[in-house]
Amino acid sequence: MPSPFAIVAGVGPGTGATVARKFAASYPVALLARNPANYEEVLKDIKSDGGKAIGISTDVSDAASVKNALGKIEAEYGDECAAAIYNVGGRFIRKGFLELTQEEFESGWEANGRGAFLFSQAILPLLLKSTDLQYPPTLIFTGATAAFKGSALCSSFSTGKFALRSLSQSLAREFGPQGIHVSHANIDGVIDIPRTKEWMKDAGPDAKIKPEAIADTYWHLHTQPRAAFTQELDIRPFVEKW
Repeated sequence: MPSPFAIVAGVGPGTGATVARKFAASYPVALLARNPANYEEVLKDIKSDGGKAIGISTDVSDAASVKNALGKIEAEYGDECAAAIYNVGGRFIRKGFLELTQEEFESGWEANGRGAFLFSQAILPLLLKSTDLQYPPTLIFTGATAAFKGSALCSSFSTGKFALRSLSQSLAREFGPQGIHVSHANIDGVIDIPRTKEWMKDAGPDAKIKPEAIADTYWHLHTQPRAAFTQELDIRPFVEKW
């Protein structure tokens, strides 16, 4: 039987997987990642805990791939989307501007600009069908400090993140009055995942952001009433300089 579902694009071993587990406690979930290995473990975890989940290999920067993913999701769950989380990071390239190739520069835009556009355009019609659910239908974008300031050597990543943030604001102003909660989360700090285990070892406890804290914040955003939507918020450790 069709039921409202949540979708997480950009599932990996850190934020994406933890957010997927959080939302899977309340909804069937669809997990999207380019590499199936990124979602296979969390898929098993959700199912073993009694949840319902599907994983779909998806390149969000490719229109045909996104269309294929949404077709499979609708066939499995129906067309009512309760929450959609765009957690695609893209390539992080730290390189002098004069040394950047066109392909390297455009990679930041492909993930955070084009990918967010294709994902949003595909999922918003399903969110619009879901305004009578327990919580307002929600579209959350995972952002970064690079969306607020373009650091030296980070022009590719920053350009993409600026585009993502701008898109979130435009969508919030267009679809907010229609009952859709669109939010941009600025993740301002190092996330505590296996890949960053050796980072900031001397910074003390709580110097890195726990993925569970991000997931809890995203759930809070999803459950906010229409009278109190948050369009943008910062998530940062107390020791982070900003």
